[in-house]
Amino acid sequence: MGTQRPLRVGIFVFDDAEELDIVGPYEVLTWWAGHSALRPEVVTFSADGAGVRCAKGLRLVPERSTQDVGPLHVLVYPGGRGTRPLTRDSEHLDWVRTMRVQTPLIASVCTGALVLAAAGLLAGRPATTHWNAFDELAMIDRSVLADTEARFVDDGDVVTSAGVSAGIDMALHLVARLDSVEEARAVRRGIQYDPAPPV
Repeated sequence: MGTQRPLRVGIFVFDDAEELDIVGPYEVLTWWAGHSALRPEVVTFSADGAGVRCAKGLRLVPERSTQDVGPLHVLVYPGGRGTRPLTRDSEHLDWVRTMRVQTPLIASVCTGALVLAAAGLLAGRPATTHWNAFDELAMIDRSVLADTEARFVDDGDVVTSAGVSAGIDMALHLVARLDSVEEARAVRRGIQYDPAPPV
């Protein structure tokens, strides 16, 4: 990722984004930022810098807009029902393509993969999404090599994760990739993430 500028991670937020798609990776990445010698910066931003209302009603006020977020090393793109209109928004898809050119790593959570596919970023590539959205993914781009089993798929410059809580797994993977496995394990311990579902 280079040493020219500090490592910067941006999490894009929008109306009707799934809450955990945002705050799961945010918790992982900001815990890492607060404890790693790399001191990465994690920022949230929306299209216009205004607050957003997530899918279940949580309201978030991002730090920046797309215009002033600045250069990123990693873009995290969450999912949720708000992705559907964005898959048909040509101006937004142009922005996603521009970010792809400017940003070394794009990572989607859940149905954020639908927007990446609509922008052409997943053509002919392995990817995953929420278990209930694979038909939608195929309708957008049948060339995507859908992985219906993986919690996340790392295809180099694009990483996709399965639904909702899988974004936490993907974010831990990003820490391991950008920093170290030891640091990712420290984050996992720090946030006490040790899945053992009671049901």
